[in-house]
Amino acid sequence: MAAVAIAAFRDVCMDATEALTLGRFWSAALGGEFVDLGDKSSRVDHVMPGDQSIWIDPVPEPRSGKNRVHLDLRLPTADPAPLVAAGAVMLREPDDEISWWVLSDPDGNEFCAFGPRPGHSPAATEVYELVVDSANPAAQAAWWAAVTGGWVETSGADASVAGAAGFPWDHWVFGTVPEPKTAKNRVHWDVNLTGADPGDLVASGARILREPDDTISWWIMADPEGNEFCAFKPA
Repeated sequence: MAAVAIAAFRDVCMDATEALTLGRFWSAALGGEFVDLGDKSSRVDHVMPGDQSIWIDPVPEPRSGKNRVHLDLRLPTADPAPLVAAGAVMLREPDDEISWWVLSDPDGNEFCAFGPRPGHSPAATEVYELVVDSANPAAQAAWWAAVTGGWVETSGADASVAGAAGFPWDHWVFGTVPEPKTAKNRVHWDVNLTGADPGDLVASGARILREPDDTISWWIMADPEGNEFCAFKPA
């Protein structure tokens, strides 16, 4: 049985040393609308089934190490050439072990691209799942399912959240990895609170990293494995 949601999935955010460049890439890759926010940050609209966006924020520090959060894309044809033409770098071609392409965007963020499914060919390249590295996928998926009113589905050592409030894509996957989290995630997601404050999230096991102040109106938090996310008051 699904839990009662105390938060709903809101948006995806990316850090970048060149936020305008990265915004232009993802708008081109996904056929979205690029928005220059005028403060060196950008936004990509119309790339999710709802009204959510991809927000891209400038940061001074360069990317280091493998991302623990990435997007998986579904291609309209079995050809990632348009992604490369838009500025992606090919890291790995399909081989005897994998049936998809591994690429990186202009800021070095890895993502995977899959060919169309039998009987389903999207009109344009689209995101179809959010993937999060995890030391304990079952526990992480269970925590986020409880927070967002979803339920857990398992596949081998990996676990997914299904039915999460506000989640715009097919799958929210927590995949097992041996290495622990050591650095701030350069890709994260935001949530909308159903209550006036994140007290229920803290009671469930989240930590507050930064309170609202003169600069921000939201809470910066971390889930039980330390993945950063932002929590917003109800509209």
